[in-house]
Parts: sequence; C-alpha cells; structure tokens
Amino acid sequence: MSQELDANYARAYGGQAGFGAKPALLMIDFVEGYFDPACDLYAGVDDALASALRVRAAARAAGVPVILTNVVYHHPQALDGGRFFQKARPLRYFLKGSPMGAWPAGLAPEADELVISKQYPSAFFGTSLASTLTAMGVDNVILTGLTTSGCVRATCVDAMSHGFITTVVRDACGDRHPGPHEANLFDMQAKYADVVSEAEIIAHLGGLR
Repeated sequence: MSQELDANYARAYGGQAGFGAKPALLMIDFVEGYFDPACDLYAGVDDALASALRVRAAARAAGVPVILTNVVYHHPQALDGGRFFQKARPLRYFLKGSPMGAWPAGLAPEADELVISKQYPSAFFGTSLASTLTAMGVDNVILTGLTTSGCVRATCVDAMSHGFITTVVRDACGDRHPGPHEANLFDMQAKYADVVSEAEIIAHLGGLR
C-alpha cells in the first residue's frame, strides 16, 4: 500500500523546490508545555528539540538569521485567541506568564535572534514575519518546531503562500504521535515544501559559510 501511495503521489507531486540563496531558520513553538509530562501538551519531543538546536548552531555559524516563535495570550480571558483558543483547550497554558509557555531547558533566544509571539497556528498570521523576512531579503524559510500537524504545517502553507521557498527539517519537527507527524510531513513534501533530514540541512548550511 505504501509503495502504491508513493507512486500515486510521485506522478502528480514529484517536484522539488530546492534551496534559496538567502535562508532564515524558524524555530516554531519550542516551549515547556511540550516537554513537561504533567501538561496536556506533553508530546515527548526531546529528540526534535535536540535536532533543532544542532540546526540552529549550523545556521548561526553560517550567518543565517534565526527566528523563534511562541504563543502568548495577553488577556485573562484570552480575547486575542478567538476561535482557536475556544477550540483547542490546551491553549490555556499559553496565557501570558504561564510557565508552560517558557523556553525549555537548553533553549534561550540569543540577543540577535528575533522572537515572534503569535495567537494562531501560523507564524505568519497576524504577525510581522512576512514583512520582516522580505525586508531582510530572505527567499528560503527553513522550518523546525512543534507540532508537525499543527503550527509547523500551518506555517509551512503560509510560507509557501507568501512566496518563500520552504524547507521542513524532518528530524527537527515533532508531534505527540508518529501517525500525524508522518502524515503531515508527507503532505508538506507533496505540495508545499521540501522535507529534508537534519544531515541534509546542516550540509547545506555548511556550504553557505
């Protein structure tokens, strides 16, 4: 069945976007809630964070800008969360000041790294991210983050829709179950982005030095 599926999609969606000339790295929503077993958001994604940190080190060594995102609601009733907050109960952990919205151990933004706080799944929706990347001359967005089926996929679709070549790092994304993780990587590779391994992206970034 898997071979039939691959062949079916390859016939229609077998293209590759390649890499751009000036990339930026996005680290999407690596926050404590996904790493704390007591939290509803817990996803057991330590390996994804470790991979993303290695990619980040390679990006910084190559002079590639790094942007982190988080989700923050600024009102006690999360009025800025709209229907997303209404639908997804675990978003209550992202009210401003919640420890579950803090950066996990091993990750803290560097002084030259931009943090984009958002209220919806995509890092582009309702934020200045697209304008910022355009002003920087970025043509290729490299995505790492959590979760693959949620904010990573939403950001991927919007990155492509905004005209950026989009690259998703398989090893540096994570989800609470392998099924949604793999299914969404499959869809992103088919239609919106190139899905690459950690080794591939680090080799590419190394060539930019």
